[in-house]
Amino acid sequence: MAAAAHRLLFLLALSLAAVASTCAHNITAILDDYSEYSLYNSYLSQTKVCDEINSRSTVTSLVLTNGAMSSLVSNLSLADVKNALRLLTLLDYYDPKKLHSLHGGSELTTTLYQTTGDASGDMGHVNITNLRGGKVGFASAQPGAKFQATYTKSVKEEPYNLSVLEVSDPITFPGLFSSPSAASSNLTALLEKAGCKRFAALIVSSGVIKTYQAAMDKGLTLFAPNDDAFHAKGLPDLSKLTAADLVTLLEYHALPQYAPKASLKTIKGGIPTLASTGKGKYDLSVVAKGDDVSMDTGMDRSRVASTVLDDTPVAVHTVDSVLLPRELFDGAPSPAPAGEPAADTPAAAPAPEASAPAPAPSPKHDKKRKPKAKSHSPPAADSPDMAPADAPGEDDEPSDKAQDKNGATAVGMSFAAMAASVAALVGASLL
Repeated sequence: MAAAAHRLLFLLALSLAAVASTCAHNITAILDDYSEYSLYNSYLSQTKVCDEINSRSTVTSLVLTNGAMSSLVSNLSLADVKNALRLLTLLDYYDPKKLHSLHGGSELTTTLYQTTGDASGDMGHVNITNLRGGKVGFASAQPGAKFQATYTKSVKEEPYNLSVLEVSDPITFPGLFSSPSAASSNLTALLEKAGCKRFAALIVSSGVIKTYQAAMDKGLTLFAPNDDAFHAKGLPDLSKLTAADLVTLLEYHALPQYAPKASLKTIKGGIPTLASTGKGKYDLSVVAKGDDVSMDTGMDRSRVASTVLDDTPVAVHTVDSVLLPRELFDGAPSPAPAGEPAADTPAAAPAPEASAPAPAPSPKHDKKRKPKAKSHSPPAADSPDMAPADAPGEDDEPSDKAQDKNGATAVGMSFAAMAASVAALVGASLL
């Protein structure tokens, strides 16, 4: 009986390990072996669309040769190129056999572009149709759209997780290339429109907006608290911060790198901010669970609520609460009077030297402060409402800094946890 149970558990572990190994993929590493797609591969990395592809357990990437890619990007911003690449990424598995045996000869499938929320109606979908002469065409979901792209050949197949297919031309439609760009955008106007007026006023009055603007050319990711965050119960009174500490607080809300939401999920460990001084001071970490992403300060977590701007190399996200670094708020200033938001204007005078014991930490933040535990599970895959059945895992712990090239997500590791759970259940049933 015991020997049979051990054999059963062994076979179960092998089966799940095999499944896990098929679910981890790295699109840029795959395309590195094909020089004819080097330009396409380069733009996958620049726009971070590679992270979105790698986070999917089931995906088909339609790739363009260097000639077709050159024609596409010649007059486009990186933000527009990113949308074009997303529209070429299908959230289902298609190999040559499936392409030539579509039910009814035609099929509408979801793409990564649909998951952005920028697509109107069905414009985030692609129409796949069997054409005359054995050809397979791809077109936008716009009624009457012409089949601009046709299937050329299969590049890589990993049934039924990843398929890489070459197509002749990009898929486009009127309005696809109208993304806001960082260069043409007024940052404060964007923040105010997104409901972050108080934060916008603070970065202007403190002069930190100039620091943000100087970082935009090399890479910037901004986490802007919404207006409700400044009315949160227990928020320390920001008017009691010195001018220097307020600048540090605002710089703590920005990363000196480009990190759209999908890429945040792949980042592990401490992430340096514009306020970081080395040795982990003023760093942030990421907590990912399903499609939810939160920033962890070590005192509290704040959910990434929306993306206001995604234009390589700049990303602007809104967050649900003010990010409070431990270095400033372990001995937190007293909360603002009940019913009043924290004041915008910091104290002009420098903080007095510590001649008396520091005030006790705020009960709220002391209560929420938890020791960090290392994560051994990968970030979970996105799970949009209209996407085909992905199999996202869950990771509820802060991440450590990514080691895989271009932030590839090893989603298959979640199956190891599944194997352990099933094994425990089988073992218990035999007792």
